[in-house]
Amino acid sequence: MNIKQATRDYEAFLRASVAVVEADLDLKHQQMAASLFAFLRSTFYRWSALFREICPDLAAGPQLLAVGDLHVENFGTWRDGEGRLIWGVNDFDEAQVMPYAIDLVRLATSALLAVADAKLPLSPDDISDAILSGYQTHLDKGGRPFVLEEEHGWLRVLATGALRDPVAFQAKMNKLPDANPPKDVAKLLKHYLPKESQLHRFAARTAGLGSLGRPRYVALAELEGGAVIREAKTMLTSAWSWSLGDGKADPECKHIVNRAVRCADPCLAYDSGWVIRRLGPHCSRIEMADLPDRKDEAKLLKAMGAEIANIHLGDPDQIHAIKQDMASRKPHWLRNAAQAMLAATEKDWKEWRA
Repeated sequence: MNIKQATRDYEAFLRASVAVVEADLDLKHQQMAASLFAFLRSTFYRWSALFREICPDLAAGPQLLAVGDLHVENFGTWRDGEGRLIWGVNDFDEAQVMPYAIDLVRLATSALLAVADAKLPLSPDDISDAILSGYQTHLDKGGRPFVLEEEHGWLRVLATGALRDPVAFQAKMNKLPDANPPKDVAKLLKHYLPKESQLHRFAARTAGLGSLGRPRYVALAELEGGAVIREAKTMLTSAWSWSLGDGKADPECKHIVNRAVRCADPCLAYDSGWVIRRLGPHCSRIEMADLPDRKDEAKLLKAMGAEIANIHLGDPDQIHAIKQDMASRKPHWLRNAAQAMLAATEKDWKEWRA
């Protein structure tokens, strides 16, 4: 199966599962053609099959509840129950039981692309070494969440910098077009707003890449003179399960979040087939392009590897097998796998553009 047929088949599954926003799906197709990195982010349904084909030895390795659609722009911040700023993976749409290595390889592949696009001074060995260093260290230590208070000041600077100005963020939210969500979705959004808040309106939101085409609704409200916002996004069977022929497997988003070594986001909920979350200026992604100091790229990749370990530690019975599997691998296995997946993805991208 080639990329065009895979896309047609996956989108047929999508239309049979949710009320697709066709304009967003058209935008997704345009973004897929515009850049290789956007193509990678948009096509986990294709990556799932390619990974088993290109990396059969890794695909046969120990399995656990993994993120799957992992990349360097799938990390961001949120506030925990104590109001502390936390950093980590912020999208689990494709979570499912998979080979543990898929998260490492996909992250490394996306980093190769991000480094090439930004012309950053990191080699393929630098990338894989940083990711594996963070991953192995956190596995050995039992994991630790990234609390951006007393520690990780360099990440805190990114999370509270000028790019996350509340005024600019709210201006962007105010421009969202009005929408009339289904009654059950409107009820969900109202339920997850603070009790004393005043709802102003519902809006539609276009965001992400892999999830483009799925409905997203936003509730814009006010509480004690300030804005409060909640978003509802449709949940769907993981593309990993779909690629294996199971289009009805239950989403694992809630389970992977609850089991990980993590400071919980009290405003994140999985309810009635929808992901509900808070939107705010400091509840957003941190991208490599935002780094204020060029020496921080390797440090950020190491932190990303450590965060993967935090998530994989949610399956503690598999950790010993994972350590044994990594110890049996030849040197540069992650670099080689990422480069092979990058070559296969680029081939697909060129076919898509053609």
